[in-house]
Amino acid sequence: MSEKELVELVNKICNPKLSDEEVSEYIEIFENNVPHPAPSDLIFLNDEDLSPVEVVEIALAYKEET
Repeated sequence: MSEKELVELVNKICNPKLSDEEVSEYIEIFENNVPHPAPSDLIFLNDEDLSPVEVVEIALAYKEET
């Protein structure tokens, strides 16, 4: 997925009008397309109020420590 598509996906995840099932489906797609181990935490459990663009940038920039 492109970065633009991922941002659109995060926007969908944040849409309060979606059902829990739809949100779960979009979260799974997001998690499968970024290297971050817990990208949904960036959306729901982050102390900072990150924009969808910032969420995607952080999720894509994640490098696993070896």
